[in-house]
Amino acid sequence: MRPSSCDTFVALPPSTEGARIIFGKNSDRPCDEVQEVVCFPASDYQEGSKVECTYMEVEQVPHTYAVVLSRPAWLWGAEMGANEHQVCIGNEAVWGRESADGEEALLGMDLVRLALERADTAEKAVHVVAELLEKHGQGGCCLEEEGGFTYHNSFLISDRKEAWVLETSGKHWAAERVEGGYRNISNEYSITTKIDKEHPDLRKYSQSKGWWNGKAEFNFAAVYSYTKTSRIEDSGSRYCEGKKLLAKSDGSISAQTMMDILRDKESGINMEGMFMTTGSMVSVVPMDRDLPGVHYFTATPDPERSVFKPFVFTQNADCALKQTTSPSYGPDDPVKRKPRFQSKPDRRHELFSKHEAVAAIIDAHKERGGKIMLGMRKLESERMKAMEEILCHGVRQPDVVVDVFSSCVKDEMELYSKAF
Repeated sequence: MRPSSCDTFVALPPSTEGARIIFGKNSDRPCDEVQEVVCFPASDYQEGSKVECTYMEVEQVPHTYAVVLSRPAWLWGAEMGANEHQVCIGNEAVWGRESADGEEALLGMDLVRLALERADTAEKAVHVVAELLEKHGQGGCCLEEEGGFTYHNSFLISDRKEAWVLETSGKHWAAERVEGGYRNISNEYSITTKIDKEHPDLRKYSQSKGWWNGKAEFNFAAVYSYTKTSRIEDSGSRYCEGKKLLAKSDGSISAQTMMDILRDKESGINMEGMFMTTGSMVSVVPMDRDLPGVHYFTATPDPERSVFKPFVFTQNADCALKQTTSPSYGPDDPVKRKPRFQSKPDRRHELFSKHEAVAAIIDAHKERGGKIMLGMRKLESERMKAMEEILCHGVRQPDVVVDVFSSCVKDEMELYSKAF
């Protein structure tokens, strides 16, 4: 099974509207999978502490940063998220000449969360992932079911000043710095000859496997991919379509631009079918360190029929996010018990359940559904307008944004209740 899924984007000045970095991602996963939005506060740990990831334990660091994550509800890591230092990360499944099969290790989604918890810049996040790969490797089933659906990972990482693309093949990796303009990744290797950091044995390993002769210019994607990089640039691919959509608004890319791109169904970026867009994220991060970042999440499938809700890191930010947190099954969770995945519990959170019912109305009743959609867009627009004030002038009243995400979720659910 090799679905083409997920797209991650970043835009930096001069491509953005104002001195801001805009990050966005659609998480495309099985259509019946629940994606939750959760928050974890900064924490301190004693020496020798361990952290239990999806399939394995790793050494914990003395201090972890506050994070907000969008993740499949059955696992520990995340598809995408941000931390209190405005580092944003999204990952993609990639396949290449190196087999992705193997023992359970760290999932790419575990690496997303670990990097967000441990890195206060995008460049440091690259090093965190590289070190964890070297020590623990990556591997394990990436779906909540028995089977061998495994893959390598690529990551798009941004902060207040720059972005990095990090692409991996087993323990080997290459990274490209992005200092301006725009960049996107999909499900193919995209780093070619511009390599700013790399695994020390990246080239030697490819020579030993007969993938590179050691004389031609080293092109990471060409050497490590199944196919030539021309496949990535194919006019029908989501990678190319995403690139075109970014180019269309070059110089004025905003949060609204990114939301529109993530909602685009014609390009395939807003995916439908057995694999569909189950969660979406857009972040607006000012380059001015005195201004907060705003991170929008849907916590529901199909961004076209979802509300992007804002989250702002503050000293006393509400990390409960109860309405978008799925039920916990603890040590009895079928993911934790071996053999794994012998059953699949109900992981729907409160917002997901209400959205699921409303989505059925939107599908079945055109006029009624249209009114619901108008209400959703109005709610989103009002919150974006309020966030624009914060993005321009800072948080003047911290109490107002402490629970801004939960407050928006509450208003969204009230809107849905009126639909019945």
